[in-house]
Amino acid sequence: MPQELTAEEAAARLDPADTLGIPLGPGQPPAFLRALGEREDWTELRVYGALLGVGTELFTRPNVHYLSGFYGPFERGLREMGANVEFAPADFRRFAPLLERQAPRVMTTVATPPDADGWCSLSLHAGATVGELRRAGADPQRLLVVEVSDAYPRTLGLGDFRHALHVDEIDVLVHSSDAPLALPGAAPTDVDREIARHAVEYIPSGATLQTGIGSIPSQIATLLAEGDGGDYGLHSEMFTDGCMQLHRAGKVTNARKGLYDGVSVTTFAFGSTELYAWLDGNEDVSFLPVEIVNAPEVIGANNDMVTINGALGVDIQGQVVADTIAGDQFSGIGGAEDFVAGAGLELSDRSLICLPSTFDKDGVRQSRIVPWFGPGAVITTPRHQVDVIVTEYGAAELEGKTIRERGEALAAIAHPQFRDELLAAAQRAAKGCSPFA
Repeated sequence: MPQELTAEEAAARLDPADTLGIPLGPGQPPAFLRALGEREDWTELRVYGALLGVGTELFTRPNVHYLSGFYGPFERGLREMGANVEFAPADFRRFAPLLERQAPRVMTTVATPPDADGWCSLSLHAGATVGELRRAGADPQRLLVVEVSDAYPRTLGLGDFRHALHVDEIDVLVHSSDAPLALPGAAPTDVDREIARHAVEYIPSGATLQTGIGSIPSQIATLLAEGDGGDYGLHSEMFTDGCMQLHRAGKVTNARKGLYDGVSVTTFAFGSTELYAWLDGNEDVSFLPVEIVNAPEVIGANNDMVTINGALGVDIQGQVVADTIAGDQFSGIGGAEDFVAGAGLELSDRSLICLPSTFDKDGVRQSRIVPWFGPGAVITTPRHQVDVIVTEYGAAELEGKTIRERGEALAAIAHPQFRDELLAAAQRAAKGCSPFA
């Protein structure tokens, strides 16, 4: 049986020089991380994680090094403060083998209190840490700390993938009353609505969907919920309020997926308190490890898979920048690459990358579709994997197109102010030459 300690007592179990592994976002234990942040005696603490969802002083302390696989607002804020935070480029499913290689001495997660049989549901996050949590619990030289709170929903796995830890696996159990971080929903703009209107044209009834967070995916879900189509399946890295909206509208049956029929499949959930309450005990949603959910061959095995992701910029070759701005790390690779690649394995599948055509910088309109990216740009998605780009002006189908055809298609969905420049660049690049030669 585990030791039952306060968050402060559990935090004292770490050495001043130690290694710690934490899950992504909604799997992070709030009280335990705050208690770690109260310590000031660190000499060399290395923390491996992604997408911080907990406010804690830990990462502002001297000699604390945070290696993040995905930046969110907390990571960006820490960077601006001069904290020792670094980005580790990897897509989400590679986090599991990377964490196994790092083998942090201490692993931690949040969970629900044990049920009558001693099982603690991993709640909102399966992700890439499940295997390492169990390995840490089984190793007498390592430490598994689990924070449990009734405020977290009890969610379910599927088949051999039990989405829970047994109390017998746990070294230290911390009780708290903390609730998961809720994400406010952004109201869609007119541009978002137009992008969504073009995107839904690619989503037939019976399609299996993957979608992310944000106002554009939310608006796509709204249109699908209100539309005539249905019989959809869900196989999505992230389960959002939009996914819940489709379920509540009776549009999700998961009857025609061809893989994991009968349930919506995800590896983590992030959204509103309403979403978390809806997920509690919900047998229609199964949480599986990310190496299953995000495997391209698993994604491709779904029938009529349509994946929906975002981007920050595209060039006329079809290269996509989705996680950096002018070379500064903004987010991360996540599962976008896996779902773009997975949807490319079947002719009937489609991969949509959605973005507004412009943004404003210092009051000046700038195009997100450019002839070429400038020095220091970091490509997220290579051109050969890109299928469809969607803006408020329409959709550009790139797969199988020449560079000239790609440039022309992208110019047609760019803001009119920039179309001539893009067409000229496409002509220069048509024969395999540099677009600015």
